[in-house]
Amino acid sequence: MNADTMIEIEHLTKRFGSFCAVKDISIKIPRGQIFAFLGPNGAGKTTTIKMMVGLLRPSEGSIHLAGLPMAHDAVSAKKLIAYIPDTPYLYEHLTAEEFFRFTGDLYGVAKSRVDSELPASFQLFRIYESRNVLIRDFSHGMRQRLIYCASLLHDPSVFFIDEPLIGLDPQSIRMIKDLLQQKAREGMTIFLTTHILALAEDIADRIGIISHGELIIIGTAQELITKTGVNGGLEEAFLALTEKDGTA
Repeated sequence: MNADTMIEIEHLTKRFGSFCAVKDISIKIPRGQIFAFLGPNGAGKTTTIKMMVGLLRPSEGSIHLAGLPMAHDAVSAKKLIAYIPDTPYLYEHLTAEEFFRFTGDLYGVAKSRVDSELPASFQLFRIYESRNVLIRDFSHGMRQRLIYCASLLHDPSVFFIDEPLIGLDPQSIRMIKDLLQQKAREGMTIFLTTHILALAEDIADRIGIISHGELIIIGTAQELITKTGVNGGLEEAFLALTEKDGTA
């Protein structure tokens, strides 16, 4: 595995009984790249991410994160990553600050660092004034901003995000887009799924499209558009590819 390769999955397959949800996927993603994983509903996107972060065991294949094998060194690999699912779970009876500190404890972040990071991070995500409010009283958008805030506390090397813009207002969307691009420039590898094709076209360095559990194409947005020969942008290319595959 190349030292600059942060994500490497080889022949990744997941079966649920007789149903094959993910079929023989192989991808290499280098340090500092934003990779968008696109596909119709039920194509296998979330199943793939859950295997990559260690929540599901693959039926076949291997996963390496920063050179660490998820199958044999999952604890070390998980220390390097952050994961935001499409419906993140938050502890309703903690305040925002308590949840932030709890996350720091989980990742072994020194209390002094948590103390120093909290004010600026909470201000960036516009939740500083609500730091002592119970999470159960947060709006959906505030919860989303809090989970980003907490997920970045331990400075992950690899960031997995399933639908990164759900429930966010336009100001937060712009901030998250800028933040992800900044983190990638600093060397963080970002793997995201989204149904917002304009987001992928805007910020992704490379894009993979999955359909019926199979990776059908991979490349830059422009390469995908060129290969499909459509007149238009990524949305037209995506529709052409998935309709051809009988999914859309």
